[in-house]
Amino acid sequence: MVPQEVIESKILLIRGQKVMLDSVLAKLYGVPTKRLNEQVRRNIRRFPGDFMFQLSKGELKSWRSQIATSNSSAKMGLRRPPYAFTEQGIAMLSSVLNSERAIQVNIAIMRAFVKIKRLVSTNIALAHKFKELESRVDKHDKEIQAIFEAIRQMLAFNEKPKPRIGFKVG
Repeated sequence: MVPQEVIESKILLIRGQKVMLDSVLAKLYGVPTKRLNEQVRRNIRRFPGDFMFQLSKGELKSWRSQIATSNSSAKMGLRRPPYAFTEQGIAMLSSVLNSERAIQVNIAIMRAFVKIKRLVSTNIALAHKFKELESRVDKHDKEIQAIFEAIRQMLAFNEKPKPRIGFKVG
């Protein structure tokens, strides 16, 4: 089976949602991407917009430049924007792809999503406790305030855009 860390590393944040791309899911399920998308199209009513969406051309271009693969002018490679599946869409895939491997991979993927949710909720709970503690501290104590500020910076969830890969011109 696929290690949990590998699955977690394949979960992307696109349009503010945690998703996995069709090509990644196809590899995990052991089917060609074309077949996965074919099954989805045959059962399109099971995949509303909050379960699955196709990347826009701009998103595709940005994604290509970040992973440094697939030249659109080449005969090979990714020529169409991939589909992004949310957690619910991935769960729905198990009803469309009916194999033992698909079932096992879906279970592993669902566990990865749950783990990520737990981590996020733990971080939020910790931030709330921190604010409560901070409010109890005497406002004039500069040293304790400095410690709280350092902890606040460590807890801050800053989603920084990943740097572009490749040579920089100019």
